[in-house]
Amino acid sequence: MLRHTRLAGESADYLAAREELRLAEIELMRHREEVAALRRSLPQGPPVDDYVFLEGPADLGAGDTPVREVALSGLFTSPDRPLIVYHFMYGKLQTSPCPMCTLWIDGFNGVARHVTRNADFVVAAAADPPTLREHARNRGWDRLRLLSCGDSTFKYDLGSEDEDGAQDSTVSVFTRDGDGTVHHFYSTHPRMADDIDQRGIDLLAPVWHLLDLTPRGRGEWYPTLDY
Repeated sequence: MLRHTRLAGESADYLAAREELRLAEIELMRHREEVAALRRSLPQGPPVDDYVFLEGPADLGAGDTPVREVALSGLFTSPDRPLIVYHFMYGKLQTSPCPMCTLWIDGFNGVARHVTRNADFVVAAAADPPTLREHARNRGWDRLRLLSCGDSTFKYDLGSEDEDGAQDSTVSVFTRDGDGTVHHFYSTHPRMADDIDQRGIDLLAPVWHLLDLTPRGRGEWYPTLDY
């Protein structure tokens, strides 16, 4: 079995450290699979309200009116498919698009065609449809279903918005029964504990993991909206 492609000049210390790292990476992979199995084995979650969202066409602009309402239950293309919702930090107290969320959604736009072979996927924000669509056009998001939460309490109830309107990024998964009842299956946030900030959902962004392969790692770098 191939363990490590040896290059000329590698020292004994390097080879020993590389082997220790390889074994640690295998252990991490197996632990991730154990965690994923625990997630999949969650019992059925509670039923949730059939929240109503607002959706507009890709070329929607300020003052336009072709906005339609769509219910949470209507986001499922079939009862046996899960629904993934990314809560975008944009709207209310978040008056400009979150750069970190934008980084994630840039990636989602690239893989949406693959994700939707297996699950329904939408991005929901507190921002109104024209504002949301303008940012989407600026970023080139052309493969995503983008929804405004309008006046619903969806984001507040799922923990991605507080009572003052401050926003947080969140990922939620829902299932739907044959009778149309929607159940909450799973949600997670970037801040999973007092000592974990911004790391709770970084598995969703390959940028971090590519940077982690380098000698400097991810460091203190933070995305911006100007590139």
